[in-house]
Amino acid sequence: MQVVYERCCGLDVHKRSVTACALTPEGKAVRTFGTMTEDLLELADWLKGQGCTHVAMESTGSFWKPIYNVLEATEAFTLLVVNAQHIKAVPGRKTDVKDAEWIADLLRHGLLQPSFIPSREQRELRELIRYRQELVDERAREANRIQKVLEGANIKLSSVATDILGKSGREILKALIEGQTDPEALADMAKGRMKAKREELRRAVQGMIGDGLHG
Repeated sequence: MQVVYERCCGLDVHKRSVTACALTPEGKAVRTFGTMTEDLLELADWLKGQGCTHVAMESTGSFWKPIYNVLEATEAFTLLVVNAQHIKAVPGRKTDVKDAEWIADLLRHGLLQPSFIPSREQRELRELIRYRQELVDERAREANRIQKVLEGANIKLSSVATDILGKSGREILKALIEGQTDPEALADMAKGRMKAKREELRRAVQGMIGDGLHG
């Protein structure tokens, strides 16, 4: 079978270790590294020492990401991240061949189909967007829980306030937790556009609050 990349490496990635198998004209070299940044920098130096030009790894969970980040930063290798199912689907593997060696062998002969990996800037932006969405979703869940508690105490704040966690809502919630039950006093805490709904708000916050709602 034709050799496409003469100096390449396959990585078997795990949570706490990564096994590298380098294939070169001089032969095969296998070594295992940790996954701390210091260990991965050592991996990068080892790959350079082996003269590797191409490095492939499975897209196992998120374990591949720190390795990819370190190797990408060196600008010394062409990196391939491959779906594990694709690797398993390639026929011809012998039972005694280790994962790293099999990945390296497939890479050497140009038999791997890499996944598209966005640039580092795009990946970081995606992570921030994803995290922001998680926070937005969590806020919505908490608002629903608070609303249910208020409804159980006959307080209809959500009927007047579009967002019970808005400025006016937070002020009223804080007062309720601190023990304020006077509808007039609570209605006076309205801010901005909520001031126009003061009378409606006064009626909405007249509830039946037990001691469990107070902090």
